[in-house]
Amino acid sequence: MFLSCLIPGPRNPKAGIDVYLEPLVDDLKKLWDGVETYDISRKKNFIMRASLMWTINDFPAYGMLSGWGTQGKLACPHCMEHSKAFTLENGGNCWFDSHRKFLPSDHAFRKNKKAFLKGKVETDGPPTTMTSDLVWGRVRDLPMATENPRLSKLRGYGEVHNWRKKSIFWNLPYWKDNLLRHNLDVMHIEKNFFDNILNTVMNVSGKTKHNEKARMDLALYCSRPDLEMKLLANGKMFKPKANYSLTIEEAKLVCRWIKELRVPDGYSSNLARCADVEKGRIHGMKSHDCHVFMECLLPIAFSTLPTHVLNPLIEISHFFKDLCSTTLRYDDLVTMEENIPLILCKLERVFLAAFFDSMEHLPVHLAYEARLGGPVQYRWMYPFER
Repeated sequence: MFLSCLIPGPRNPKAGIDVYLEPLVDDLKKLWDGVETYDISRKKNFIMRASLMWTINDFPAYGMLSGWGTQGKLACPHCMEHSKAFTLENGGNCWFDSHRKFLPSDHAFRKNKKAFLKGKVETDGPPTTMTSDLVWGRVRDLPMATENPRLSKLRGYGEVHNWRKKSIFWNLPYWKDNLLRHNLDVMHIEKNFFDNILNTVMNVSGKTKHNEKARMDLALYCSRPDLEMKLLANGKMFKPKANYSLTIEEAKLVCRWIKELRVPDGYSSNLARCADVEKGRIHGMKSHDCHVFMECLLPIAFSTLPTHVLNPLIEISHFFKDLCSTTLRYDDLVTMEENIPLILCKLERVFLAAFFDSMEHLPVHLAYEARLGGPVQYRWMYPFER
């Protein structure tokens, strides 16, 4: 059974959402001990018991429910304080070069000083998996929103931790034994990842991740002189074309292909309405449209890109397609968990540092969560938002 919660109003309650959830948690406590219930088919009473398996929410709501803030450099609830994120000089928080630590200790990428952060060799290993007991040890003494709805940020927030409160779900007697308490939503992660790829490859003005500020940061963090901004004789700055972006004519060809594409009924919405052939832009795609494009159409649409750019895009496309399969094999998930850091590292060798926000980092943990929770169809937000 899915229990959905919608709180209307001009502003969300943030950490104070626990106040709304307090009656639900009280009922869940009673259901854990058992409640006498009438079975109409057998015409007799029985003791009904129920438990809360996990929560399904987008990333901002993840922070409201778990108590671990999902903003800033420590946004990842798996890496926690072991995050490698940093703040760009001319941009926001960046997870560029945060995935080499997940590679095998003898992998060649770890010693590469040019393709990733300038002059950096990666020697750290992946972060330790936080068991329920370890997390409970950290939150047991934190304040609760039900005691003080206007919680202030705790000392060290954003620097050594992102804890804002002790979630009300820890009041459930079995919560500290759950292996997976809050799900990373595959629907939103896939959509945001695809939007960044589409807008950058199609070079959509105002949405692309290789704008002027990103090029200025490039010279500070990476060794890619062919992409750096160049000063012209007239005093203006010139932005060289990136090998991962399409020309306007190539973008128009992609839009024309989308316009003429025919798919089976119910396979997707009318993608033709999203393609603007004259401007060479694709816009207005819903979450499921992005899902279909990411997993099935992306390798075809961007087939004109150079091989070293196209191959990593195909690999990330296959990763999400395998992850969203209706049947998952444990051995396949272990392989996916080993492969996704390498795929992200290959993408880091192609795109600029500004491309990699938290949504480009979270896929590194999705296969692990699938090993714990099973197929994503029971753990994503399509049933509630589509």
